[in-house]
Amino acid sequence: MPFLTRTVTDERDGLAAFASQQIRQVACTLQGLDPEQLRTTASASAMSLGALARHVLYIGEHGPFAVLTAPGRASDDPRADLPDEEGHAAGAILPEAVRPEDTAESLRAALLALADRVEAGLRTADPEARIPVPDAPWFPRDLGTWPARWVALHMVEENARHAGHADILRESLDGRTAYELNARADGTQWIPED
Repeated sequence: MPFLTRTVTDERDGLAAFASQQIRQVACTLQGLDPEQLRTTASASAMSLGALARHVLYIGEHGPFAVLTAPGRASDDPRADLPDEEGHAAGAILPEAVRPEDTAESLRAALLALADRVEAGLRTADPEARIPVPDAPWFPRDLGTWPARWVALHMVEENARHAGHADILRESLDGRTAYELNARADGTQWIPED
């Protein structure tokens, strides 16, 4: 799992590589966490790494991101299965989002599987296709569809934000940084320069 996104060949390959890489970076931050660490809110954020991982999985499996990466899939209600009664987006990142059976490795495996699906889906997606805008309070009401290209770029943007947040949470938790965790994922040792 290289720290930098691999070299790309064209627009579709670029969208696939960058979108999947950000999900993989979130997965990278979960390495070696015990159940307590997975659920700890280690910074000013009310979110744990486990809750953040659940959120990334959630947004990848519902709404426009899922429609984009799973051709033929209908746009489902992005509020379905959220832990709060009002269906707010924040519900997917509450501490309760982490399930009792979740482990760092199970969430990491699910994130890596999602990254693989996203990469495969975006490699074949038509950037000009139209993706329905779900009926949810955080999406614009004056649009019926988005271009698939915009949805893919938004996927990169959203998951990059979450990957950065995950880096901060992990460093706040035990001092491990993205460089060290990426090296560990590659089976090498990070030796910082003095």
